[in-house]
Amino acid sequence: MSAQNLAKRRTAPEILARKGGEPIVSLTAYSAALAPLVDPVVDFILVGDSLGMVEHGMESTLGVSLDLMIAHGRAVVNSTAEALIVVDMPFGSYEASPEDAFRAAARVMAETGCGAVKLEGGAHMAPTIAFLADRGIPVMAHVGLTPQAVNALGGFRSQGHDAAAREKILGDAMAVAGAGAFAVVIEGVVEPLAEEITRTVAIPTIGIGASAACDGQILVLNDMLGLTARVPKFVKRYGAIGEAVSEAVKAYAGEVRGRTFPAAEHTYKPRG
Repeated sequence: MSAQNLAKRRTAPEILARKGGEPIVSLTAYSAALAPLVDPVVDFILVGDSLGMVEHGMESTLGVSLDLMIAHGRAVVNSTAEALIVVDMPFGSYEASPEDAFRAAARVMAETGCGAVKLEGGAHMAPTIAFLADRGIPVMAHVGLTPQAVNALGGFRSQGHDAAAREKILGDAMAVAGAGAFAVVIEGVVEPLAEEITRTVAIPTIGIGASAACDGQILVLNDMLGLTARVPKFVKRYGAIGEAVSEAVKAYAGEVRGRTFPAAEHTYKPRG
């Protein structure tokens, strides 16, 4: 990565400074094909462990390895120049101890060139977030519906429906903010709770299936482009790329089977 590209990129402190200001725009991206299209528009790109399902056909994010995250993170960093790149820490790479988390996060930062990492978990992860932040690794937190804990949560269900759950999630958000996270993703919680968290914590909240009142929003790029067959109820599709790809493939197949491919103007013609 050139020094010029590095200087142009948004940083974690710049995202932190947006608290209560202009809404923060973010999307996931996992490849050198799509990331450059997102880069000029968003404030940060998340290389999310959702790539396990979106790009690799896994049933959940639990099978995603650190090496896989690094490979995709490197591709996104190498193909972009403006947005802050945040890379997810995959399941099993950071939970055992702050020291384990630092070793894994240091690999991600060094081998991808990203500007921050994201990890899931609330109050119990606050010591780890503090450990990383104290050692120069910017951390984005993630509370509410945490996909890596889907088995413990009983599935992909919205969170915060009763007083005890609301109190816990609010406490989680306050704990990660106090530990030094520069932002916190709030996923799949009831809207009044997301609004309360946004009013309470001093760091930006990034909503996904939460509330328009959050300081920013994130969606899975493939979901909002119509590239995935099944999407969460809260996702608005802004494109129908999947249908367009399908129609293009059918047109190509029709020409091949009808022996009308390639068209004359596209046929190789030797010189002379």
